[in-house]
Amino acid sequence: MAKPALGRGLGALLGESPIAKPPVTAPASTTVPGAEPATDLRERVQRVPLGRIRPCPFQPRKDFAPESLRELADSIQAQGIVQPLIVRERDGHLELIAGERRWRAAQLLGLAEVPVIVREADDRAVLELALIENLQRENLNPIEEAQGYAQLVEQFQLKQEEVAQKVGRSRAVVANALRLLKLAPEIQAHLRDGRMSVGHAKVILGLAGERQQKQAADRILRDGLNVRQTELLVSRLQARQGSGTALPPAPRPRDAHVADLENKLRERLGTRVALRYAQGKGALEIAFFSDAEFERILRLLGVTE
Repeated sequence: MAKPALGRGLGALLGESPIAKPPVTAPASTTVPGAEPATDLRERVQRVPLGRIRPCPFQPRKDFAPESLRELADSIQAQGIVQPLIVRERDGHLELIAGERRWRAAQLLGLAEVPVIVREADDRAVLELALIENLQRENLNPIEEAQGYAQLVEQFQLKQEEVAQKVGRSRAVVANALRLLKLAPEIQAHLRDGRMSVGHAKVILGLAGERQQKQAADRILRDGLNVRQTELLVSRLQARQGSGTALPPAPRPRDAHVADLENKLRERLGTRVALRYAQGKGALEIAFFSDAEFERILRLLGVTE
């Protein structure tokens, strides 16, 4: 299977090799179950006190669902931490580059030590890597993703094309994500909470003025409109803009039970899920973005090779 683009120089930081099966014999002090045997000091897996590790200020992900962390903690308790955390030395402690969910789950369990790989990386590389790790796992909400791109543009003076290349996205994806930051904070909060999709937000951006955008958002949330229905609503609002006419009647909303199931599947599997259902028929699409991600989903589904 083809691996997603990691961005220039970041493959060496994250490690592009899939996790190997546990070796038959290995010193407990330098390897952990599931880790590939070290080939040099940079790749050496070490066990370090959990208290030495600090979160990264460049981590774009701010929201960590307690239920998801609890499930990960249960998995770690049963199987251990299969994939070591990636850290860098910083001001006398170890700062996370990748693996904050594992770090948080380890805290829930009260683990004394965790496996890590220490690598060298500057601030920009750390932000790029954190974005890549989360984007591949669909861990970021749309606003966190947009703010990560904005930080690369504003703090590190990168052009949108350069950002797109580094995180393995198209320029259009990056540009559309940055547009979301033009929405009112109230609507951005809906995107953070998952109450509204990016598709809804893109349509709302077609309305001039914060007042109308908020009116449309309120109608979407109240009546459970899908994106197509939102397009019809916005078209009518644009046609009647400035006329003072009341909001048009809402189209028939999407089935709330199907939407709820889709959200539960997305949270359980930790990736993008699309559920289509009508009159006893439909389809379920589960996205993955690397071999390791595919293997993780198969384990969650109870499928063994």
